[in-house]
Amino acid sequence: MRPKTIIELTENLKSLYIKTAKRLKGSDRRQFMAEVVKGLGIGGQTLVERELGWNRRTIRKGMQELESGQTIIDGFDRSGRKGAEVKLPNLLKDMKSLVDPQSQTDPSFKSIRLYTRITASEVRRQLIAQYGYTDEELPTSETIRRKLVSAQ
Repeated sequence: MRPKTIIELTENLKSLYIKTAKRLKGSDRRQFMAEVVKGLGIGGQTLVERELGWNRRTIRKGMQELESGQTIIDGFDRSGRKGAEVKLPNLLKDMKSLVDPQSQTDPSFKSIRLYTRITASEVRRQLIAQYGYTDEELPTSETIRRKLVSAQ
C-alpha cells in the first residue's frame, strides 16, 4: 500500500482553514481540524501544527471523535471560579426578598422587565444588616447588580 502524499498548503488554503476553525467551537472545531489533517495525509499533524498553529492534542481528540462517532465531553464547565450562589446558597433568595418590595413593572408596559428603586450597593448593605452576611463573604456590588439583572 502506497502512503498518501501531503497536499501543499497555499496561503489561501491556510487562511481558509484558520478562519473556519476560529468560527467553530468545541467538538465541531476539533472534528474539522481532524478532517483537515486526515486529508493532508502522513505528516499532516506536524504540518498543521507548524503552518496553522493548531494544537496536536486538540487534533488527536478530534480524531478520536471521528473514529468513535461520539463527542468527547469537555471539562470546560468544571473550570473557573464558582458563582457566589454556590458558596452562599441562600444569597439569591435573600436578594430577591430585599428587591421585590422595591420593584415595579414598566408603567408604559413596553417591557416585561422590572424596575427597582434600590441600588446594588444598597442591596449589599441590607444583606449585611438584615441577613448577617459579612463584608468579606459577599461578592462586590457589581456582581450583585449582574445577578439582579439576570434574575429578572
